[in-house]
Amino acid sequence: MAKDSKDTKKSSYGADQIQVLEGLEPVRKRPGMYIGTTGPEGLHHLIWEIFDNSRDEAMAGRCSDIEIALLPGGYIRVVDNGNGIPVGIHPKTKVSALETVMTVLHAGGKFGGENSGYKVSGGLHGVGASVVNALSERTEVQVHQDGGIHFQAYVRGVVQAKVKKIGSTDLHGTITMFKPDPQIFPITEFDYPKIVQHIRQQAYLVKSVRMSVIDAREFGEKIDLADVFYLRDLALSVPSTTYYFEGGLKSLVAYTNRFQSPIHSSIFYVEKEIDNVMVEVALQYVDDISARITAFANNTYNSEGGTHVTGFKTALTRTLNTYSKKNGSGKDDESFTGDDVLEGLTAIISVKLREIQFEGQTKAKLGSVEAQSATATAFGEAFSEFLETHPDEARSIIGKATLAMKARKAAKAAKDSILRKGALDGLTLPGKLADCQSKDASESEVFIVEGDSAGGSSKQGRDRRTQAILPLRGKILNVERARLDKMLASNEIKNLVIAMGTGIGDLFDVGKLRYHKIIIATDADVDGAHIRTLLLTLFYRYFRGVIDGGFLYIAQPPLFKVKVGKEVRYAYDEAAKNRILKELGVVAADMEDEAAVEIEEGEDVKEVKTKKASIQRYKGLGEMNPEELWETTMDPARRVMKQVTVDDAAEADRVFDILMGTDVPARKTFIQSNAKAANLDV
Repeated sequence: MAKDSKDTKKSSYGADQIQVLEGLEPVRKRPGMYIGTTGPEGLHHLIWEIFDNSRDEAMAGRCSDIEIALLPGGYIRVVDNGNGIPVGIHPKTKVSALETVMTVLHAGGKFGGENSGYKVSGGLHGVGASVVNALSERTEVQVHQDGGIHFQAYVRGVVQAKVKKIGSTDLHGTITMFKPDPQIFPITEFDYPKIVQHIRQQAYLVKSVRMSVIDAREFGEKIDLADVFYLRDLALSVPSTTYYFEGGLKSLVAYTNRFQSPIHSSIFYVEKEIDNVMVEVALQYVDDISARITAFANNTYNSEGGTHVTGFKTALTRTLNTYSKKNGSGKDDESFTGDDVLEGLTAIISVKLREIQFEGQTKAKLGSVEAQSATATAFGEAFSEFLETHPDEARSIIGKATLAMKARKAAKAAKDSILRKGALDGLTLPGKLADCQSKDASESEVFIVEGDSAGGSSKQGRDRRTQAILPLRGKILNVERARLDKMLASNEIKNLVIAMGTGIGDLFDVGKLRYHKIIIATDADVDGAHIRTLLLTLFYRYFRGVIDGGFLYIAQPPLFKVKVGKEVRYAYDEAAKNRILKELGVVAADMEDEAAVEIEEGEDVKEVKTKKASIQRYKGLGEMNPEELWETTMDPARRVMKQVTVDDAAEADRVFDILMGTDVPARKTFIQSNAKAANLDV
């Protein structure tokens, strides 16, 4: 397979194209400036940086095969069959271009405009390889180029010897192997599924390029890499995943909608270059109320969108309004808004630019102005033609937007009636809300509790100055498929909206949040878990800013109260209960199960059994008295809480779709596949 790679298209890319801007010294001192964090995200970012270089080779037409391998000992190995990093002497640094790329910050082949080695690159700052090298305990690079194999090694960014030729080859490409430095990263364990997910996404974006991930970390025998290009050639019995898509973004839309019900069969797709900006868009509407827009610039995911998304939304709204009025579907005094045409939309937007500008080092938002007009023009023209030539699809899309417009008007009436005299004006708060005395949101918190019993205990046990209590009656509406007007007809949701003070929908403003800690405190049973899931769905779909701002928490009340004499301990699970019993030297003699504690060999069992423990099992917060509730669940000095975060929005969106949506077979499959990971309290 590797030998076939010799036919991959080549272009001019030599040592004189590597430009040097500044040195490498700051990286180890301030790694967060270059990779965002030294936590798991930053650790995996090292792989993305090296992979991006290989992917950019593919985008330049010089690479058709990329492999990422996780090796024993914590090493990562990235291989591509591109041209290989130049190894000639750099005219400015007077050392090899390979050494320059690996040891000098802002050195790369992506700065030279028309004369650079790359037409399009995901990397903007040229820091990738050198930053990975600086933050790795050891890095080794092999370059297969012009019949020779060239090698150089580095320790924490410091070169160990000059580039040397170690053999001959008929292949071309680069092999980069690195081990993250434990002095920099507290945790150096890589997440194989996370890597696979990222590579799958990239395989959709770069058509007809093979991308593989191999997990050889648990391989028992020594892996000899001396004469190996692709690790897969060794045919190891280890987990591996390979992606290759010819459909590109259309395939990605189909994959995204695999658990949805499309309202039209044809997936719209356009690929067109406007003013040196390559625009690629694919979309399909589904029977849903959420919008899923995923954006990329030079194959880098833009979680916060940017100018290309703005151009797309503008053209989408204009095109559908024009078509609707032209074909008599809409009234002259009625027009779709941006929200109307987004409902149920799955869209992938990808632009490629030679000179690219991101807002910030993380590349979360595209800032290139030219991308907006290019996207609007390329997409608008093609989508207008699509509607004209696909009348059935056009009818379904216009119908979907019309329904959304009607729902918007109904929702506005509902919001006005609820919020006009609500907390937004500083007036009527819900009657069931026991508010706190403080008006400072930064120190205020609200507990969302299950039922009047838990509400009564928590109201008595709270710190009235800073802690508010909002009891819920029963289970709230599942909002996954509910429109805003139906949602606001629910008293429980209405009370929550007013209590938080943020508003909802287009009126949502997280800056008006009345409590900077919103704590979900439900019972430790199946019903409590269901209510918690319904609340999480509500916050994820309609109050995402509360989650992103770090304001949403889940209380962790104990399951057991263990009392031995005058000593009282609380346990949050079965294992903790047994550990406490063992620490106190007690067997639960007054319980049916005499084997609650494992007695180690050599202990005086008779002496141990003379002690007795009183164990109370809590089924809900209502079973706790106010003092117990305060010291276990509400006291900031002693309580345990989990902060709700969304690390992967696309995956979270998918899981909510499956678990809370209407596709029963998909939900059944998900539950069966993940049953072993469930923590059940039966």
